[in-house]
Amino acid sequence: MGKGDKKTAKGKRTIGSYGNTRKRKSDLPAVVNKPKAVAAAPVAEVKEPKAKKTTAAKKTTTKKATAE
Repeated sequence: MGKGDKKTAKGKRTIGSYGNTRKRKSDLPAVVNKPKAVAAAPVAEVKEPKAKKTTAAKKTTTKKATAE
């Protein structure tokens, strides 16, 4: 697992070989995100009001110390 190991990237750098572990730089340029086309008139979406969920109030119980 060091400089002489052909299966690691460190070993491949030392030996000067390439493979799955050590890829070569691609000739193709890096992928650049293109800006999206701007819509002429954006359509406003109609949102229906959501029904509010009602939850029952939580009952809290506390243990009282018993005096003996």
